[in-house]
Amino acid sequence: MKKIFSKIYPNRLLHILVKPIDLKKNVNEITDHNKLLQCIGLKLQKGKKYDSHKHKKIFQLRMTSRTQESWCVIRGAANVFFYDTDGSFLCKQKLTSGCVSFTFEGGHSYEILSNNTLIYEYKNGPYKKINDKHYFK
Repeated sequence: MKKIFSKIYPNRLLHILVKPIDLKKNVNEITDHNKLLQCIGLKLQKGKKYDSHKHKKIFQLRMTSRTQESWCVIRGAANVFFYDTDGSFLCKQKLTSGCVSFTFEGGHSYEILSNNTLIYEYKNGPYKKINDKHYFK
């Protein structure tokens, strides 16, 4: 797992890149508990079962003031370009099948490298019809 920090604010985690090989344990905590976007990686064996359940309604207001985003490559490949909070370039990483990227702050862009690439994109909701993007390149 590669954690990418801001050059401007050195202790501020901006991005995470996870490859399938990074999942060493059965349960791998990927994101910190203080992030809006939460993820754990589960390395499971045949026959594993989970009890039927649903999630309780939580009567605590959850505030979202920043969009956090994740891309999970199912098939194909893409380059992800990570940027700092001021728009300056940090690094480029290649995403292949099973790889996932997280952006908590800062910016990103993607370049698809192969036809029929399949990607799942996740964001904290609700998805409102507002433009929350600021283009800097």
